[in-house]
Amino acid sequence: MAVYINDTCINCAACIDECPVEAIVDEDDNPTGEEIYYVYADKCVECVDHFDVPACAEACPTEGCIVWGDVVDGMPAMEGRGAKDEPVIED
Repeated sequence: MAVYINDTCINCAACIDECPVEAIVDEDDNPTGEEIYYVYADKCVECVDHFDVPACAEACPTEGCIVWGDVVDGMPAMEGRGAKDEPVIED
């Protein structure tokens, strides 16, 4: 997984609107059945070549909601990214 959304998500849709590759779906389309937004790891490019940091995390109003996951083989990864489960943006 590239980045993922944890259970502090308030389902505000800010991240969906900002994702340049449409890797985020709302709770209705979450394949896990959880009532939070979901990031498809096979689509997430961590905004490499799009933005300096993942745009979803920049847009998210909930502190620590969007966190780093495992790097997916064959997918772009931010240089200097944090460890798994660390917030992408630290307030």
